[in-house]
Amino acid sequence: MKRFQRIYSLAFALLLTGFTVYALLDSFVIRRVYAVVEQGEPVEAAESVEAAQPQTMSSRGRGPRHSEGDSGGADATSSATVGAASATGSSYDAEGLHIKLETYRVEDTTVYVADINISDPGMLKTAFAQSSYGRNVTAATSDTADAVAAVLAVNGDNYGAREKGYVIRNGVLYRDRAAGNQEDLVIWADGSFSVIRESEVTAQELLEAGAVQVFSFGPGLLDGGEILVGATDEVDMAMASNPRTAIAMIEPGHYLLVVSDGRTSESEGLSLYELAQFLQSLGAETAYNLDGGGSSTMVFQGSIVNKPTAGHSGGERAVTDIVYF
Repeated sequence: MKRFQRIYSLAFALLLTGFTVYALLDSFVIRRVYAVVEQGEPVEAAESVEAAQPQTMSSRGRGPRHSEGDSGGADATSSATVGAASATGSSYDAEGLHIKLETYRVEDTTVYVADINISDPGMLKTAFAQSSYGRNVTAATSDTADAVAAVLAVNGDNYGAREKGYVIRNGVLYRDRAAGNQEDLVIWADGSFSVIRESEVTAQELLEAGAVQVFSFGPGLLDGGEILVGATDEVDMAMASNPRTAIAMIEPGHYLLVVSDGRTSESEGLSLYELAQFLQSLGAETAYNLDGGGSSTMVFQGSIVNKPTAGHSGGERAVTDIVYF
């Protein structure tokens, strides 16, 4: 009897270990493609469950000390094109697209700010790594930016690292599973921003109201120019000071993409509250925290601007998506 119990216990332990290993691999390693994005339309994949019926959107119509910095497949929702460009290491000017890159020093941290003006809201775009929506489908921000010929790009919300949270990209609904009281950023067809809670509205309702992009990382940092986070708020169990990535709107057509360094002797990193204060000082009305830490990366005219800190030796972390112009 005791021998049988030992064998049973060993078999159960092996089964439990195997299940745990599979669960970890499924969450963080096994690649699952649900939809392939090609020239504006998602194509169903054989294993697709989430994106078997992708839905398209309905129609609807003062700061801190700084110095000028040096510069170190998604579909568009608009047919707007950019004319001949004039570019330097810290600026880009073309028909309908104007970008100025500046570097700030805030709370012992180097912060990179791209100030963007666009004539058409459709110039603010997103792209999936490897042109695929799925789980654990990743690429370096610089690689995805290169694939879509982005002038300026930052990492997105890394949606593929989670099973819940709304995903609407370039007017297509990919995931409608709510993550409780999760705060999302909605970018509307007119270029305006809103911070919403998934517990208060469905993804389908957002799509029908004209949402073009929905990010589900968070939290929201500013709404109506007012700070939404407290001095001790943080993302899950993350450290108080981190590399950060944020997107902000001053007004429709005028945006900020912000990346801060962190976790080094040169740059301590920012808390969410410090990031919100900084964006408020720049005149932002609405601002939202995207994936940070080792994911934080800004690419401008093909060069990585900041100092990513993924892994022990630094460098870019492979992520599932980018925001770009």
